[in-house]
Amino acid sequence: MNQYPVWKYVLILVVMVVGGLYALPNLYGEDPAVQISATRAVTVNETTVGTVKALLEQAKLTYQNAVLNNTGVLVRFSNTETQIKAKDAIADGLGRDYIVALNLAPQTPAWLLAIRALPMYLGLDLRGGVHFLMEVDTNAALGQALERHRGDFRSLFRQEKVRYVAIERGGLTQPNGGYVVITFRDPADREAARKLVAKDFPNLELREEGSGEELSLIAEPNKRDLVDIKKNAVQQNIITLRNRVNELGVAEPIVQQQGDSRIVVQLPGVQDTARAKEILGATATLEFRMVDEEHNVQEAVAGRIPAGARLYKERNGQPVLLKSQVMLTGDYITDAASGIDQQSGGPAVFITLDGKGARIFTNATKDNVGKLMSVVFIENKPTTTIVDGKQVTTKQRVEEVINVARIRERLGKRFQITGLDSTKEARDLALLLRAGALAAPVDIVEERTVGPSLGQDNIDQGLRSTIIGFLAVAVVMLLWYKTFGIYANIALGLNVVLIVALLSMLQATLTLPGIAGIVLTVGMAVDANVLIFERIREELRAGMTPQGAITAGFERAWETIVDSNITTLIAGVTLFLFGTGPIKGFAVVLSLGILTSMFTAVMVTRGIIFFIYGGKRRITKLSI
Repeated sequence: MNQYPVWKYVLILVVMVVGGLYALPNLYGEDPAVQISATRAVTVNETTVGTVKALLEQAKLTYQNAVLNNTGVLVRFSNTETQIKAKDAIADGLGRDYIVALNLAPQTPAWLLAIRALPMYLGLDLRGGVHFLMEVDTNAALGQALERHRGDFRSLFRQEKVRYVAIERGGLTQPNGGYVVITFRDPADREAARKLVAKDFPNLELREEGSGEELSLIAEPNKRDLVDIKKNAVQQNIITLRNRVNELGVAEPIVQQQGDSRIVVQLPGVQDTARAKEILGATATLEFRMVDEEHNVQEAVAGRIPAGARLYKERNGQPVLLKSQVMLTGDYITDAASGIDQQSGGPAVFITLDGKGARIFTNATKDNVGKLMSVVFIENKPTTTIVDGKQVTTKQRVEEVINVARIRERLGKRFQITGLDSTKEARDLALLLRAGALAAPVDIVEERTVGPSLGQDNIDQGLRSTIIGFLAVAVVMLLWYKTFGIYANIALGLNVVLIVALLSMLQATLTLPGIAGIVLTVGMAVDANVLIFERIREELRAGMTPQGAITAGFERAWETIVDSNITTLIAGVTLFLFGTGPIKGFAVVLSLGILTSMFTAVMVTRGIIFFIYGGKRRITKLSI
């Protein structure tokens, strides 16, 4: 009577061992570290490790170790002060071809890492994280808006058959992005153009200048439109940055506006801040252009570039002449995934366009079957120079042709691009295109590791409350239920270990509200044991034998235990579905705690009691 089969004891033992192993990494701390990754121009290898060590020795900075891993070079330090000095020394020594970022590296032993036992993520209020302050180049957003107007004017005038000489940008040095200048030879054409622009673009202010055969129509955004363009650029960048953070898999990030043109990004628990910095600051996009096969590229290299064409370079350094007109931009891309091209075996990015983009691309390619088309990769790279003893960072627009291919058939909504250097570049490009292009370039003006936002005292109080709550419950159970209270306390301790193990295995984020969820779970976990033990007492008072009371206690309290835990689980799921931020963190811990407490408070406690009192043992009295 009251006997478990062997497999149940084995299951309990396996769960205890696995839970202990995967909770163990959280006992190890973290080291301040510097992460070094490479751009496409260079590679990171053992030579890079040697260079980094030499730079640190030259700067007389002590480090724990410097190793090469799958994300780059990781250098560990004993304190944050040395970490920050080392980051500056390494960045100055390696140059802008390398990405140098601050990091916090876990001290988890290699044997735990081998079984994928990782510490759980801690939120900004417990662990801190990486803080980026980004400045949005709103003037560039104004310039991009004017460039779009240039293209719209060309299409409008071509459609309405209005003759013009040129459409150019003016006032490039002005803080508002400048204006668009349209030149004409005939006053009638200028008047027709003015009426069309005034009708289709009411947000533009128009004025006429010039006389004779040098007539011009100047279009510039009004003050309200300028404000809207800047505001929309910041808001669009916030959305894009959030998408990119989600693609990075960072839990509970903070992405919010600060002031008129700045964005704060805080990333808790990131393990590769170098890649996060690279992805967040990138402004990559694509342009699809036809190759100008009618003119000699060597004449263009010599300086005789024909009208309506632009000279580019492929990645191998070969010059290529492309038409100025853009067939399609990356704005129409709705999805992008990296993969392998079946024909060449090289890395590729598979593109999906929206409905409008598919129509544009279909119309553009159906008339150019058999001709060469190129894919231009555009990004703004930061360049740091020393001016009067101070570091000045500027953005350099880099445009390179990553692919030139002949159009074999009309292209539509889905197609692929090749010519990428590595699978990593394909993954990063797909991520950027999938998350969306930034509406305006951003500069990282400040980067630092963030301390716990609620202060170390509050964190200590949160952990202290968990310990005190656990001890208080354990003492009450021990005094009230005597020996059976010991069994309940063993299950309660295992319950806390399993919660930590599950949070670590799921790589969930623990915040201060999550600690509150653990405290609440500790109190609720013994609720099932209370119901069972009280039922055993009732059966004993009714004259039932100890063995029969144990059986009745577990079986008759089961329905009540299930009902109470299911209703609490429903509340936890509801909080997770409709809550945000800290509320979700509380809901996750609460829900996991309910599941683990059902296992420990019923199965583990029952297993311990059956092991001690069950079988053929004759029990005359229970210490309960």
